[in-house]
Amino acid sequence: MTLEQYWVIGMLLTLVGMLTCTRVPASWVFAAVALLSYVTNLLSLNELSASFTDSSLLTLVLLLLASVALEKTRLISWVGVQLSRGGLRTVLTKLWFSTSVLSSFTANTAVVASLIGAIKRNQRYAPSKLMLPMAFAATFGGTLTLIGTSTNLVVNSFLDKAGLPLLEFFSTTGVALGVVASGMLMLWLIADKLPVTEKAENVDDLPYFLEARIAKGSILIGKTVSDAGLRHLRKLYLAEIQRVIDGEKTTIIPVTPEEVIQQGDVLLFAGDMESVAVLQEIDGLTLYGHHTMNGQSLAEAIISHSSSLNGVSLKDAQFRERFDAVVVAVRRGHERLRGGLGTIELQAGDALLLVPGKGFGDASQRLDKEFLLVNGVDSSTRLTPARSAWVLASFAAVIGLAMFNVLPLLKGLTLFVAGLLFTQVVTLSELKRRFPIDIVLIVGGALALSEAMSNSGISKLLADALSSGFSGVHLVLVLAGVYLLTLLLTELMSNNAAAALVCPIAISLAQGLGIDPMPFIMAVLFGASASFISPWGYQTNLLVFTVGNYRLKQYVGVGLPMALAYSLAVLTLIPLLFPFHRL
Repeated sequence: MTLEQYWVIGMLLTLVGMLTCTRVPASWVFAAVALLSYVTNLLSLNELSASFTDSSLLTLVLLLLASVALEKTRLISWVGVQLSRGGLRTVLTKLWFSTSVLSSFTANTAVVASLIGAIKRNQRYAPSKLMLPMAFAATFGGTLTLIGTSTNLVVNSFLDKAGLPLLEFFSTTGVALGVVASGMLMLWLIADKLPVTEKAENVDDLPYFLEARIAKGSILIGKTVSDAGLRHLRKLYLAEIQRVIDGEKTTIIPVTPEEVIQQGDVLLFAGDMESVAVLQEIDGLTLYGHHTMNGQSLAEAIISHSSSLNGVSLKDAQFRERFDAVVVAVRRGHERLRGGLGTIELQAGDALLLVPGKGFGDASQRLDKEFLLVNGVDSSTRLTPARSAWVLASFAAVIGLAMFNVLPLLKGLTLFVAGLLFTQVVTLSELKRRFPIDIVLIVGGALALSEAMSNSGISKLLADALSSGFSGVHLVLVLAGVYLLTLLLTELMSNNAAAALVCPIAISLAQGLGIDPMPFIMAVLFGASASFISPWGYQTNLLVFTVGNYRLKQYVGVGLPMALAYSLAVLTLIPLLFPFHRL
């Protein structure tokens, strides 16, 4: 072996060690390897730049940016409504298949993040009974199509680099359908043992104060509070009703389930940040200061001691006209506020939840004098039904044209994202905030390392060594070894990092054995998505682990049987649908 080859092997071993034994972000490690490969002349500048501008990588980036708009549509709200109807297994079945289908056409991280709010608003079952199944359904469903999960496109990048036939849109679907079905069967078996972690709801823990009005002609007029569905909203408590009777304002407190809603009523709620979306989705209600809320991001502003808003109500301060922003909620620690939202005298330290307009933050407003802090929050209002339909129809058209080879997916997504910006469904600042720089560095760095291994001759040496080592071993066992290696690395690092490391090895192994690499490619692809046992293996797992307040034992208790069902289906179906053809 040459000095250059020893250097490449040293980089590879160092990369694996840092990913598995340290907390250094994977994106930094892969970026450093790419840079070292260039500096030490293992790669040319053209090869380095090509690694970070790979077509599959650009497609992945555009998909993740497009998901910013898809999260704002009413589709997620519709799915949430379906989760309040039927017994536990019926609800789990609807949740499993709806999440799987959604994840097959958009990033599963975006699906999970969007559905968390809908699950938290479920009125029938504890969110902890639904969050883990939802997260696992997104993982299972992400394997259904080429664009369902980022790892599929990462693997496609390596096939392109190796000059092999690329995956088609439904290449994985045959195996994935069996995987999704096996997961559903396992979920039915363990449904009664799904954990409950939620504590009894305490109204004092709902810090935001929100106001909604009964619009003229509202479908809620004449219904009782209970019949209108306003009595047992999760994380949203109807504290009082203000009503004008014979010309005088009357406050109804406490609000009983039998109270009949009348036209002109003002409903005052205690809730959390998610409550804005909850109220927006209830037909017949209009939020305080209502203007066209159509997918804008929310912001939180904390009033400073020097603010001119101290001791002044929102109405008297003419907040909307002055700041070009609508206040939809106020919180003052955990103090229960009283009266209408517009009449509360604001104090230093009050937090205002805002829907900012285009002029919010202009230099003339002196926000630094008025507010201690202005934060963007990870939430947004919903698009109107018409705009939701337009976004979903446009995205479906892009996918359909790509499926029938009319318009390449990369070009279609470019036009789609440009259209979102032009129509202001999303803003440039939102796309900047959500730009997946970590994925770009991981995938680009991995492609650069793969190129360096090829240029140095390590890939050929590895292929020869693997083919010699596995000579005489049954190919099904070799396949299982590739799958389990990928699965193990996925739990130790991340799915994209695991796919990036094992995919070149799998290709080299297949070439060394003289067989079609597709069975091994499928093993890598499905193994990189098989993160169920550890909450730290994949970002959606960590997200629901934190939000659902699970203990590790509870998480593993659900994850182990799901991993078993997934793995059995994968290792059974891959050899059947992708036979080991000799080249």
